[in-house]
Amino acid sequence: MRSERTRGYVLGAVAAASYGMNPLFALPLYGAGLGADSVLFYRYVLAVVMLGALMLVRRHSFALSRRDIVPLAGMGILFSVSSLTLFESYNFMDAGIASTLLFVYPVLVAVIMAAFFHERVTFTTVFSIALACTGISLLYRGGDGSTLNLTGVVLVFVSSLSYAVYIVGINRSSLKNLPTEKLTFYCLLFGTLVYVVRLRGGVDLQEIPRGSLWINALSLALFPTIISLVTMAGAIRRIGSTPTAILGALEPVTALFFGVAVFGEAFTPRIGTGVLLILTAVTLIIAGQSLHVPNAVTHLARWMWRPRLPRWAVRWAHRLPLPRLHHRH
Repeated sequence: MRSERTRGYVLGAVAAASYGMNPLFALPLYGAGLGADSVLFYRYVLAVVMLGALMLVRRHSFALSRRDIVPLAGMGILFSVSSLTLFESYNFMDAGIASTLLFVYPVLVAVIMAAFFHERVTFTTVFSIALACTGISLLYRGGDGSTLNLTGVVLVFVSSLSYAVYIVGINRSSLKNLPTEKLTFYCLLFGTLVYVVRLRGGVDLQEIPRGSLWINALSLALFPTIISLVTMAGAIRRIGSTPTAILGALEPVTALFFGVAVFGEAFTPRIGTGVLLILTAVTLIIAGQSLHVPNAVTHLARWMWRPRLPRWAVRWAHRLPLPRLHHRH
């Protein structure tokens, strides 16, 4: 059981880190003149083809029961809406700021789970969310006093809400029992329909102008799509929706890493403090699932306050002759 939970935390961390690669692969495609719908169409179609091929190689079944079709369509559309609004927000604000604002979704997940599914919100959960949000705010490097674009903020909030509902929906529906690859495949397949409609059946689809950019499109389909969704579904099954969402704090850290390593951005003490707070929050939420603080405190208190006698008194008491009790029958 403990090994399964540990695996769940590892999968949640991988899901968050890989999802944080969205700007790394999407922005070069934007720079080549592609719009959000075309970028996401390539992302989803390539992911469906790659994941479908993997399922064929592994001889996994594609069969679905009727009761799973509607939930899968709903989850696919939700994830597509989340992707579309996030990618559209890149046109109104920096991708790093958008990734920072997106992190409101763990709060939304915790609220949804508490309001609709009566999940107990622990102090550790609240403190971890607050700590992570503080760390995320330190990663925001605007600082020029400019006001964020309202349209961009609304788009990121819609993306965050859609993503939160997707995470909860996977955990609280019949889809929880589907094999991870099949679940991800059909969510992406149904999600692709959103871009088919928006692109008028492919009439408005923009071509990728250079062969080198296909590497970005393939990477976009593999890392923040297939790997992220498959590992996230596995994490949700093992540790639940709220811890998986809080592990999403690693997404902006991933963006920061590539910003420093690939684009030569500065690493300041403030950013280092933000990263430290995020990692502390992630560590707390992981430790909080296995550490039962009230029980530990109770046992400690009982041990401290129980009456104890000196050893000589105990030995002396054992030597005393005890009277025999005669029971009347």
